[in-house]
Amino acid sequence: MTSAISIRDVHKHYGSLHALDGVSFDIEEGEFFGLLGPNGAGKSTLIGILSGLVRATRGRAAILGHDVVKAYRRSRRLLGVVPQELVYDPFFTVREMLRLQSGYFGLGRANRSWIEELIETLDLADKADANLHDLSGGMKRRVLIAQALVHRPRVVVLDEPTAGVDVELRKALWHFTRKLHAEGHTIVLTTHYLEEAEALCDRIAILNHGRLQALECKEALLDRHPWRFIRLQFSQPVGELPEALQRIVVEKGERCVVLRMHKVEDQVGEILDRFRAAGLHVVDLSTREPGLEEIFLEITGEGEAAS
Repeated sequence: MTSAISIRDVHKHYGSLHALDGVSFDIEEGEFFGLLGPNGAGKSTLIGILSGLVRATRGRAAILGHDVVKAYRRSRRLLGVVPQELVYDPFFTVREMLRLQSGYFGLGRANRSWIEELIETLDLADKADANLHDLSGGMKRRVLIAQALVHRPRVVVLDEPTAGVDVELRKALWHFTRKLHAEGHTIVLTTHYLEEAEALCDRIAILNHGRLQALECKEALLDRHPWRFIRLQFSQPVGELPEALQRIVVEKGERCVVLRMHKVEDQVGEILDRFRAAGLHVVDLSTREPGLEEIFLEITGEGEAAS
């Protein structure tokens, strides 16, 4: 079976900067795939290589079996990229811009019904004849998505698609993205909103300093974390705690604490007994399993840098 995206030993140098350092992985057809990493990890460089905007120093990449350099026309036809930046031509209306984009791929009048469907689906009908310069940031973001889909690509890359948009638009974009995925599109998402990646993606890759640090299904990635978090609410103010308890306290309020406890080594009953022995009466208890954010910080070392 041909992979939707195949990346093999990709390197990219910008002078002395090694932006990508031997990255290799595959994204299968129909996946909802997360590509994560801190700023400067190499995500944008990799997307640039896939879309033909950046030439790799070494290695190869292919879209549905078509090399992005040797078969660039076919690979571009199969890929749609929603860029992070709001790039637009202020001299055209929404409809004119989409028709122009369609023409870049050699699609004529026969594609106009699809353009009108995109306009309706992305709630752009009221703005279809408005100049792009006059649109809000959220509307411009919708136009970028329509531009990326105008040639009906089988693989769609969403590069920070919800950066700077309001909650309502974010929900609308994810509803539309889920619909695309359900229709068989391969979706690749980069985002700094890790809760989005956790909610949407089936499999996740984490880049850091140009190298692939992790590549696993979401469930396996979350299982890496040996900790759970427990919040205790007390009937009286929390004073100085014994050293054995201080080591597991990660947050402390006037009448509550949040504990980071090892799933195997720390026993909840034993910890509660220690708090009772310290004269604290527990009135409420809640638990939280670690999310993708904790895993991400642990893998990239961002948590250590921040502490």
